[in-house]
Amino acid sequence: MTDESRPADAQPKHRGKRGRRRKPRSKRKKALVISAWTAAGVVVLGGTGLGYVYFKLNGNIKGVDINAALGTDRPLDVDNGSQDILVLGSDSRSGKNAKYGKDEGAARSDTAMIVHVYKGHKKASVVSIPRDTLITRPECAVKDGKTDPGGERQMFNTAYEVGGPACAVKTVEKMSGIRMDHYVEVDFTGFKKLIDTLGGVDITTKQPIKDKDSHLDLPAGDHQLNGEQALGLVRTRHGVGDGSDLGRIQLQQAFIKALINRVKDIDLFSNPKKLWDLADASTSAITTDSDLDTVKDLASFAGGLKGIGAGDMKMVTLPVQYDPADRNRVIPLEEADRQVWDALRADKPIPKSATDKSAGDKGAAGKVVTSE
Repeated sequence: MTDESRPADAQPKHRGKRGRRRKPRSKRKKALVISAWTAAGVVVLGGTGLGYVYFKLNGNIKGVDINAALGTDRPLDVDNGSQDILVLGSDSRSGKNAKYGKDEGAARSDTAMIVHVYKGHKKASVVSIPRDTLITRPECAVKDGKTDPGGERQMFNTAYEVGGPACAVKTVEKMSGIRMDHYVEVDFTGFKKLIDTLGGVDITTKQPIKDKDSHLDLPAGDHQLNGEQALGLVRTRHGVGDGSDLGRIQLQQAFIKALINRVKDIDLFSNPKKLWDLADASTSAITTDSDLDTVKDLASFAGGLKGIGAGDMKMVTLPVQYDPADRNRVIPLEEADRQVWDALRADKPIPKSATDKSAGDKGAAGKVVTSE
């Protein structure tokens, strides 16, 4: 398998000192909670920027300096007003996450989505990368000044395991030839708390879903999922379909749309305590790149996404096929993948032909859960 790098015809973008795009500032101070696991299930917040609230929420946010970690070994970008965000769900079993499995000393990216926000910030495309995708992983810095050499036929989710957020970003950029403008990560316990603070998320299941591994037992029918149930739904592999990661991705995509609808239905400003609780939960749940690790920067970022609803997002799985040598793994369809990345780089919709031959977005799992 070859490792895609930046195409020769990609045009450089004029960037600021830290490589961030110009983005409009909010003209009024307000607290705004929007879905950024819209971007994959994480909620990001813009706060008032005053007194205790500002410092408390700022202290919640964990930041990673991706620009410093990767230096100049990154794709050039096209200055067309779009944004590209890598959103990861971490599957660490340490601390409060230990109930979900044995702690083996390192986390992997259980969920990975690239969110492309189109110029004008009215629409977005979301590309899910199966965690079991075999890729050529680049060399990455690890602890104690050492490096991991990477190599061919490495599972995608091992990039985060060996080198953390910076290696995950570097791997995605090598695969796509697209520079990631931002990075957002959420873990198990943060996700659960966020859903509970929202008051749950409404979905409908067309058939029972039961999976002891993900602590999920849902009969067919209408449900308001609490945090534990929501986490079980986005983690389950064995409760629906053939037990593959491809089916799980379809459930995740359905849940994200339900989450977006839930956030937009809440009248946050009529309940100051609810607003504070959501602000505290959402900022505690996430790790971001250093360009988003303050309330002020998150507010600006969130303001640029507030016009995007569930119906404005096109969600696909990276075109893949089952690996002939191991049916528990998938491998990229390189020509089809190139269609996806070329479309996003040019700020155009992903063509339907790109996913026609993919094993992703197929099967029954995508019809099991709805948010209507």
